[in-house]
Amino acid sequence: QVRLVESGGGSVQAGGSLTLSCVASGDTYTSMAWFRQALGKTREGVAAFHTGSYNTYYDTSVKGRFTISRDRAKNTVSLQMNNLKPEDSAVYYCAAGYPPVWNRESSYIYWGQGTRVTVSS
Repeated sequence: QVRLVESGGGSVQAGGSLTLSCVASGDTYTSMAWFRQALGKTREGVAAFHTGSYNTYYDTSVKGRFTISRDRAKNTVSLQMNNLKPEDSAVYYCAAGYPPVWNRESSYIYWGQGTRVTVSS
């Protein structure tokens, strides 16, 4: 069992920045990722970090603006979000698991409770 606790959501104006953090405790996993779900939309993958290869993956909509990183000592994965846009507004979820493809939602076993990000224009 893995427990994931997210923090760092909030409200910001377009062009601003936020950093989300996810602290993991418990069992092992190969990947940690951030997904988001906007109102009325399906949940989508935002970024992922492979704990073995240290490879990172990003959705095209956030590439160049978001950075995912891991602090192994603190067992924390962070998502630095810069140049935020109104379309980034969503509930962001931390996930951990063993996905064969980084953004395959069904392959993530463990999920956090979500943290809301609101970007105003």
